[in-house]
Amino acid sequence: MSTIEQSIDVNVPIRTAYNQWTQFESFPEFMEGVESVKQLSDTRTAWIVEIAGVRREFEAEITEQHPDERVAWKSVERPHQAGVVTFHHVAPDTTRVTLQMEYDPEGFVETVGDWLQIVRVRVKGDLERFKAFIESRGAETGAWRGDVPGPQDRGADPLLGGGLPPTTPGQGL
Repeated sequence: MSTIEQSIDVNVPIRTAYNQWTQFESFPEFMEGVESVKQLSDTRTAWIVEIAGVRREFEAEITEQHPDERVAWKSVERPHQAGVVTFHHVAPDTTRVTLQMEYDPEGFVETVGDWLQIVRVRVKGDLERFKAFIESRGAETGAWRGDVPGPQDRGADPLLGGGLPPTTPGQGL
């Protein structure tokens, strides 16, 4: 299991940064290797990605979502991955976006790619492109402000219930 954590400060209010992040179908505009994301329901997305020359299709479930705070997800089947993006108020027009992701490389090519830190470099670039994308627009392309309770909110063990354990916005991961 590999874990990545990256942060970037974007020069937009927290609401703008969060709202844009909920527009999953726009991810191919700033995420390298993401060919498409389709919103299947409020809590399910279908992804087509290519990493290190390997094309994968998978579905992800939103395991927790709180407006202006966090979006957490996990893959429904293989390849295993889970993550959380948190939004932290830095100043009225500055937001720290922190992405933490864990994943299992599958097969030789993905294992070598993991060893070479290809995914880590890609995530850093994706956050930099997100910053450029949202700052150049100055406004989000849409928003979904719904709330998805996390496992701990449903009385489940957050470690057994899927996704990464909760963090408090502004306190890091």
